[in-house]
Amino acid sequence: MISKKVKLRITFLFLLFLSLVLIVFLILKSLEENVVYFKSPTEIQNLSELTKKKVRIGGMVKKNSIEIMSNEINFVITDYKNEIRVKYSGIIPNLFEEGKGVVAEGFIQDRRFFIANKILAKHDENYMPPEVKEALETNND
Repeated sequence: MISKKVKLRITFLFLLFLSLVLIVFLILKSLEENVVYFKSPTEIQNLSELTKKKVRIGGMVKKNSIEIMSNEINFVITDYKNEIRVKYSGIIPNLFEEGKGVVAEGFIQDRRFFIANKILAKHDENYMPPEVKEALETNND
């Protein structure tokens, strides 16, 4: 027969374990909602199903593709194999220019058009994010 003290300890440990599992589940669930996936233009072309989730697209800004309107900028991101048109409204980073690496965060409209709500360029002019570098090297081979 199990004593009352042992039953209380088992109940306490079970509730503690259950609480830990619940806390870990909630943390992972909240992190899942904030994950932003990185894609290259070629990966977007090869997607079987377009997503409505936020995505980051990286590559090089195509030469002679930047069009600046009064409050928006249109440009093309290429990985030298495929390209995607990007529309962005907001402040343009100082390092943003043709022929340089860029990562745009936003939503895919279709396989050829992307609406960005953020342009990431927090690096010096020689730096290229590892994901962009890898995608470019893969597509140049």
